[in-house]
Amino acid sequence: MNGHTLRVAACLWASLFSLTARGADPPAFEERIKPFLATHCIGCHNEMTHKGGFRADTLTADFLARENRDRWQAALKKIDAGEMPPDSKKARPAEEDLKALRSWADAQDAEATLRRAAEGRVVLRRLNRTEYQNTIRDLLGISTDLKTQFPAETSAHGFDNVGDALHTSSFLLEKYLEAADLALNAAVANKPKPASISKRYSLKDSHVVKSTTESVYRKLDDTVVCFCSSAWHNVWLSNFYPAERGTYRFRISASGYQSGDKPVPYRVATTGNALSGKSGLVGYFDAPAGKPEVVEFTQFMDAKTTIAILPYGLAGANEVKAIGADKYTGPGLAVDFVEIEGPLNETWPPASHRLLFGDQPQGPAPAYNQRDRVEVISKDPAADADRLIRAFARRAFRRTVTDADVKPFIALVNTKLTEKHTFEQAMRAGYLGILISPEFLFLREKPGKLDDFALANRLSYFFWSSMPDEELLALAEKGKLGDAATLRGQVERMLNHPKAAAFTENFVGQWLGLRDIDATEPSHLLYPEYDHMLKVSMIRETELFFSEVLRNDLSIAELVSSDFTMLNGRLAKHYGIPAVEGWEFRKVKLPAGSHRGGLITMASVLKVTANGTTTSPVTRGAWVLDRILGTPPSPPPEGVAALDPDTRGATTIREQLAKHRSVASCAECHTKIDPPGFALENFDVIGGWRDNYRITGNGTPITVDGKRMPYNRGKKVDPADVLPDGSRFENIDELKRLLLKDKDGITRALAVKLLTYSTGAPPAKSDDAEIDAIVKRVRAKEFGFRSLVYEIVQSEAFRTK
Repeated sequence: MNGHTLRVAACLWASLFSLTARGADPPAFEERIKPFLATHCIGCHNEMTHKGGFRADTLTADFLARENRDRWQAALKKIDAGEMPPDSKKARPAEEDLKALRSWADAQDAEATLRRAAEGRVVLRRLNRTEYQNTIRDLLGISTDLKTQFPAETSAHGFDNVGDALHTSSFLLEKYLEAADLALNAAVANKPKPASISKRYSLKDSHVVKSTTESVYRKLDDTVVCFCSSAWHNVWLSNFYPAERGTYRFRISASGYQSGDKPVPYRVATTGNALSGKSGLVGYFDAPAGKPEVVEFTQFMDAKTTIAILPYGLAGANEVKAIGADKYTGPGLAVDFVEIEGPLNETWPPASHRLLFGDQPQGPAPAYNQRDRVEVISKDPAADADRLIRAFARRAFRRTVTDADVKPFIALVNTKLTEKHTFEQAMRAGYLGILISPEFLFLREKPGKLDDFALANRLSYFFWSSMPDEELLALAEKGKLGDAATLRGQVERMLNHPKAAAFTENFVGQWLGLRDIDATEPSHLLYPEYDHMLKVSMIRETELFFSEVLRNDLSIAELVSSDFTMLNGRLAKHYGIPAVEGWEFRKVKLPAGSHRGGLITMASVLKVTANGTTTSPVTRGAWVLDRILGTPPSPPPEGVAALDPDTRGATTIREQLAKHRSVASCAECHTKIDPPGFALENFDVIGGWRDNYRITGNGTPITVDGKRMPYNRGKKVDPADVLPDGSRFENIDELKRLLLKDKDGITRALAVKLLTYSTGAPPAKSDDAEIDAIVKRVRAKEFGFRSLVYEIVQSEAFRTK
């Protein structure tokens, strides 16, 4: 079945790419331009040397390719300024050769501009793996993890949904085939309804508690008190390993034990079996002091997996064992019971099956199949296949389908029926063909103004990273999305929908670089306080803050400087803010002198802009220029050595950077990059405030809560500097005020990021005037963030290819 289906898909893909293929390089490039490059450029800018981070040997004549065009324009700018080729070259190019090069480049650029205007700014793009996973989830109603079937996407212009970077290959087509097969297997029900359990468990029966000889648990009838937070003492529910995959409802009754009036947070994670190795965080919860409270949640579980519970912030195992759990007087987590119900299937066959086959009856499978297996049957296979394929293709292709659209898939089903396959097997082949069709995997947009279906897709993949729902699709079929009031109403509805969490997670995660939170692990010697809950809290603060600003149409200025943030107890402790306890987040007004407020001083941002041991004003300064101000710096010149981190504290980063700033070729960029970076030097690798550096060398010993730390106090931090315009600041608070003098610039930078993410391509130079108009309209609305999102959606750049 797979081979035949793959051949059908290959024919569809071939027709797709025959329409989008570009022509060969013009003869002029081979005859005149390449020899010029070989004589004057490639000697210094090749695979081995690539001076200035530039390679001339990979330049092509394709000015439609944005990266190639940008590299040509950068090179031509240097040539026009007389900087390249350098005077040191023995043979300078003749003036007529330079004019010929410029004339050729201008002609290529003009032709590319005309073609882009005719073909559209946004190139044909496929779903990235996150969009694919979410689309399959909503199309089939399943929770199967498919992202891991695919390699990670390459980002372009800061995002992994930009068409220029979403390449395809035969390998990828094979992966789509495998993933589609897995998805269909998960969606179709071929057995009787599984028995559902509803059972209460006690942790005293878990393997860890029963078998441990270490005195770290106290048993009070069916209640188990956990006194330590060591990962080795995760209590997994070893007597719950479900035979059936599906969604289960969990109810955990827990309380803080001997914790005074403070709650005891705890973590719940899924734990895979030895073969699968799969595990993941379900969430953190608060157990209130004294009186038990029941936490309820649903979780999709694979077969033969279970959950594990671990309290946070309690003593180490050795401390508890030294006293004994029965005599220990410190705080603990008392777990009374865990109730589990599932798998939850209100109807059978489940909703996923009905999305494919509706109310089509089932009957016994052929005898050669496994016992108790049932399959979908039909008394009129041709008519049922036509009806089901059309309905599925409409949703999968995210538009009204024609006879020509469904013909190859209906033919595929009929071929399988002719070959004596069962009705369900034949239908699976048709569905498989649809799921690996370019009409499903790609976002097809015609040049010019988007039709209602393309607009519906832009909206849904912008806000939900998934396909349009039925309401959006129905409006597109009626041609109503072009109406401004209807469009605004849909934006409002979609932003208020739970699926809009995907916008926060995927846009913020890439715009601010939060996906790199695990790229480095802070040194346990310099930052022993860093832990999993702090990391999770860092990300959660940023996402909740972003959502708060968006939901209430607060000023974009709040993203730079605000008088509030979203905190839980762990992050409040990290920030030195009192009277906040537990895991649950809440909006907190910042006390005077906290130095927090806005994205720039959030621990998540400060963590991803540092390595595991030291901070760099260059890295953080470049981040501010790129992500907040929209003025990314140029790459460093060739031959400039990177700074080695000095954890022993002999020199400060300012002293080390002084060498760079004394070099004329470096000073031009460093005077722009370094100032915002220096302003952030009061924040350490994990975003904690510091007046002095932490060092491993000689320095003043540090004691925290009566414990001698493995690091010492080093030299004092100096956060002061001068901006390129001569404005001087003493610390991060003053820098924020200076940055907010240009709210237009900050709004413009964010508008460019939003347009790139929402359309799959960065704005072109021809979009500058429209972006200026967007900024002007948002300024009139007091720079409201939600207002900016509305303006993006209403813009021509968003509503045209």
